[in-house]
Amino acid sequence: MPNITLPDNSVRNFENPISIDEVAKDIGSGLAKATVAGRINGNLVDASEVIDQDCSLEIVTVSDDDGLEIVRHSCAHLLAHALKQLYPKAQMAIGPVIKDGFYYDIKLDKNLSDEDLKAIEARMRKLAKTNYDVIREVVSQKKAIETFKDRNEPYKVNLAEEIPDEEIIALYHHEEYIDMCRGPHVTNMRHLKAFKLTKVSGAYWRGDSKNEMLQRIYGTAWPSSKELDAYLLQQEEAEKRDHRKLGRQLDLFHFQEEAPGMVFWHPKGWSIYSSLKDFIKSKQDEYGYQEINTPQIVDRKLWEASGHWDKYRENMFITEIDEEHANEKRTNALKPMNCPCHVQIFNQGLRSYRDLPIRFSEFGSCHRYEASGTLHGLMRVRGFTQDDGHIFCTEDQIQEETKKFIELLSEIYSVLGFGAFEIKLSTRPEIRAGSDEVWDKAELALENAINNLGLPYEVVEGDGAFYGPKLDFVLIDALGREWQCGTFQADFILPERLDAKFVGSDSERYHPVMIHRAVLGSFERFIGVLIEHYGGALPTWLSPIQAEILNITDKQGEYCEKIADLLKKSGFRAHSDLRNEKITYKIRDHSLQKTPYLLIAGNREMENNTISVRARGGEDLGEMSIDKFIQKLQKVVDEKI
Repeated sequence: MPNITLPDNSVRNFENPISIDEVAKDIGSGLAKATVAGRINGNLVDASEVIDQDCSLEIVTVSDDDGLEIVRHSCAHLLAHALKQLYPKAQMAIGPVIKDGFYYDIKLDKNLSDEDLKAIEARMRKLAKTNYDVIREVVSQKKAIETFKDRNEPYKVNLAEEIPDEEIIALYHHEEYIDMCRGPHVTNMRHLKAFKLTKVSGAYWRGDSKNEMLQRIYGTAWPSSKELDAYLLQQEEAEKRDHRKLGRQLDLFHFQEEAPGMVFWHPKGWSIYSSLKDFIKSKQDEYGYQEINTPQIVDRKLWEASGHWDKYRENMFITEIDEEHANEKRTNALKPMNCPCHVQIFNQGLRSYRDLPIRFSEFGSCHRYEASGTLHGLMRVRGFTQDDGHIFCTEDQIQEETKKFIELLSEIYSVLGFGAFEIKLSTRPEIRAGSDEVWDKAELALENAINNLGLPYEVVEGDGAFYGPKLDFVLIDALGREWQCGTFQADFILPERLDAKFVGSDSERYHPVMIHRAVLGSFERFIGVLIEHYGGALPTWLSPIQAEILNITDKQGEYCEKIADLLKKSGFRAHSDLRNEKITYKIRDHSLQKTPYLLIAGNREMENNTISVRARGGEDLGEMSIDKFIQKLQKVVDEKI
């Protein structure tokens, strides 16, 4: 007779063993309809799980994060069921949950088209409407292997053969289709209503390029049609704002196969980069940072001493100079980060506690090897520049340095159009350097600092750097997407490994705390975020061309060039378009280029020594003198809008 304790501490008694969905039905019909799984003593299980002894139980519905993940995973199985009905010879590989949805990898002797996806989705909906039950069966490894051999599913056989003996193997029966999964899954198709297949792409079996190429079908699923529609609308808007598409449209940058993951910045794109760099430098100067510059290629000895050679070597670009070019063979690496080099500058000369804190900054060019399949425009590159900084301080100074950094970061983010951000405290990972005692001290220092500032934060267990815990700062863009950009990491280990010391007030020598910090993270990625956040219509102070001067006829050509020269001499980025095109065409063209101000000159404006001004978005600001426009533009640029 199980006694079941619910989250509100109420206890329900049952004479016989009872399944979770029957418990939900006993509580209420509404809950019964919404139940997709349960937690027994904290363990997530199928709603069909039978309870035969005393326990605590939490009912899981699609409104819960775990419930939504179960719905998405079950949609992957539904996709496989529909696909096997339409293409009986298809071989199923894996179908996991991903952010906002799911996918399934398959082998099929046909390249699926968008029309095929529509047909598969239609079959999924038809199957879901039958409300069939999903039956879970626990089997031996031998039976799982035999089941999938009989069904000509070699990928499933391969997966079953690798499952450890101590693990439970569950088969999920979707009428005539059978899949294998840890679960849990929904017990009935009635829970799968708001889903959509989104795209198909190629994917290597198990992500290994040495294996054969499969087809990957992506989909998304949500608790309701309303939430699905909102997501699809957001994705449609995100596609319009894709920085890769806008990068081509606005002539900002490009990539090519001769330098994968490396950016070719065009003049307009480099203008954005330079303006952003100047802004960051001016703000860091206000907060006492000293700008430095360190080598890009460094001998492996430094990376061995810092610990990066052992823990980060697979992501480093290694270079060797052989005996034909030098008296000895040297192994070097392009720096993947700047921190060991910054320690070398700190180590030059004797430092006193009176010198601390010392704040170094560098717009450091770094290179990291990223797998080709992970490269994604500006968001994931191999060559990038960090707005890097390192603070050498005492433990007692961590609190004040944390406060100052968050003030700096807040000012910069606010100007760049991000009024709010989230903070995450990431703690020690499994693979790390240093003792638990050192990690205890470092984590406590950051936790105390953020608590004393009274700021909310989320703890992310195990996500710290290998040398220390960190605070990550997450931006929310115009579409509600999260971007982790800023970081603040307390490091008690690297200064000791690289023998960084200062003289204390007692004349003894101590290792400083080294704080690794960045506001943007990398210029490349942050510019990508900015482009998508603003849909390419960057604030005037960042825009590569702030004013475009357009003539109506050839008669105004010289006048337009004179205006452009005046604006340039006043420090603005201006350009004159004297093409022999209709003014309506030129206005449309430069509107698509997201130019903040279009200055139009005809005979009247030339005679009056004025220009007609159109602001981005089509607003007509009327006719004004050149001096008045310069004053207006100066105010806009000064106020960073």
